[in-house]
Amino acid sequence: MKPRHKKFTYIILALLALSAAVGLVLYALSNNISLYFTPTQVLNKEAPQGRSFRMGGLVVANSLKRQEDGLTVHFNVTDTVKSMPVVYKGFLPDLFKEGKGVVVHGKLETDGVFRADEVLAKHDENYIAPEAAYAIKQATKGQPKVNPTLSPGGVTP
Repeated sequence: MKPRHKKFTYIILALLALSAAVGLVLYALSNNISLYFTPTQVLNKEAPQGRSFRMGGLVVANSLKRQEDGLTVHFNVTDTVKSMPVVYKGFLPDLFKEGKGVVVHGKLETDGVFRADEVLAKHDENYIAPEAAYAIKQATKGQPKVNPTLSPGGVTP
């Protein structure tokens, strides 16, 4: 083999190795990416089916129900337009309260209930994540508003 062909072979092998490394990194990242959606987007079927994602909004007042086991809780999350039922089994954060902001991570089940495996409560009453603020603003354009202080799913006239 001529030196020129050897050099060309090494370049091709290096490019193949680099491509394989980039492909493996992208594959690993795609399995760990957690997208953020609002209840309106989830109900409009914009959220991935069968994959984990994050959903955020406000906990609807009077929607928190605890089961007898003490760990399983049911509550609704709203973006002030639509409301979504959530089930979580575990300990809730100290800052978790009805009418306050929350981000839940989990999967949407076929029965229409979001099964959360993680619940994150908003740390400051004046802060809202920029993507959450934008999503809520987009969701509320031309829609009747859900009042988080009313009963679960209560729509203001």
